[in-house]
Amino acid sequence: MDVWLLCSCVSLLSSAAALGSGDDGWSMKVQPEVRAIEGYPVVLPCTFSHPQHSQHSSLQVLWRLGHGQGASVLYRCTSRPGAATCEPGPQQDQRYRLEGNPREHDLSLRIHSTTLQDSGRYYCRVEVQGREHISFEDKMGTRLRVEAPPKILALSVEGSEQSGYRALCRVQGSPLPDVQWLGPDDLLEGSPVGPLAQGTPAHYHTVSQLRDVQPGQQYTCSASNPLGKEQATLYVLPPRPSLSAAGASPPLLLLLSVSVGAKVILLVGMGVWMVQGGALQGVSCRWK
Repeated sequence: MDVWLLCSCVSLLSSAAALGSGDDGWSMKVQPEVRAIEGYPVVLPCTFSHPQHSQHSSLQVLWRLGHGQGASVLYRCTSRPGAATCEPGPQQDQRYRLEGNPREHDLSLRIHSTTLQDSGRYYCRVEVQGREHISFEDKMGTRLRVEAPPKILALSVEGSEQSGYRALCRVQGSPLPDVQWLGPDDLLEGSPVGPLAQGTPAHYHTVSQLRDVQPGQQYTCSASNPLGKEQATLYVLPPRPSLSAAGASPPLLLLLSVSVGAKVILLVGMGVWMVQGGALQGVSCRWK
């Protein structure tokens, strides 16, 4: 089943917002909320009515994200009399495309390959260019809610022999995933880490920590939300007998595996942490 079709059906469950008639027969209608799945396209519906005398005027269509001084214009195009399409500017971001035809009173916007950062409130506007410059826009806007299944971005260990080691699991998803830690036999108690780094969109990122991580054990970070579940397992191998000079600590080796749904990918990442002077140095784990 095409996920975009599913998203469109979900959006239609919301009642259309008829935004009061303007002067001289102007009116505009939008959806109060539209939902999308990350990575798939979505259409934000917007239709309008206007006096017949403006049929032969040039129309300018504008879509923006946000309201007031912080708003950003995402799409702008001009529909000239007799033209079959609404022509965007040369610098237009190709992720955005007008799905509707302004000459048929349809200003619907299509967004390709949505991301979590696309979530927000969108406003459509139409301007009639001519002897009298007339404009009309919706006042309530359409809230776009982009959702995504959990994704484990990073799994690492930090600390020292003196203070102890802790595992960190960084997760992304919308709705914000619930994170649990699992030991070999039971559920372990983790805790959120905060605040996140400045500039991090906290509404769909979270970091969970597990204290008292011990060599010779394995720990699983499990992230879930209504759209799915993802797990990553951290194997902390016991230090090997030291082959280095007296007083130097042996290296601590950790292996990672990631489980996506029912599929398991083994040895997708490997990191080596060198314990020197009692401190854990150099954390680097990556997987694709």
